[in-house]
Amino acid sequence: LADDFEFVAAVVGPIPKDDYLDALGNFKLDESFDIDPNFFGFVVDPMQTNRVWFMGRSISKHTDTFVGVEATGKDLVLPPQQFHLDFNEEGLVKEFGFYTVDRRQGNTGGLGGAFGYFYGVGKPLPIPEAQPYKPSKRFRFLQFVGAVAKKFQKKKE
Repeated sequence: LADDFEFVAAVVGPIPKDDYLDALGNFKLDESFDIDPNFFGFVVDPMQTNRVWFMGRSISKHTDTFVGVEATGKDLVLPPQQFHLDFNEEGLVKEFGFYTVDRRQGNTGGLGGAFGYFYGVGKPLPIPEAQPYKPSKRFRFLQFVGAVAKKFQKKKE
């Protein structure tokens, strides 16, 4: 990793190199899960040629205690995720990030990355970003207004 490495995801980051490595060390995902990331579809970005995009469809068996939850043997199926790696002129990774592609897939509440593991063992982090997606009250209200307007539109026809 480059000295100026950053981790960035849809709702997390940017996180500098040392903080990112500390977080990975604290999570110990590889000690608690047998992880098969199922990476595929590697492609160089034609607009940003130092960036490589790829996808993953991770399946992870819960094999040891994680955040106080003893091993269940349960398979966690994370939703499809789009990843990227940016490289600097020396070929070192300058940025790593990912984004959930289809939150309706898998059994982790549509959550990817570490959030998916916490949710998958029944210990979601107590922040809205680490919970399954729920439309806001404003968005639900707009949907309601749209549905009402559609009914009135049909009556006029």
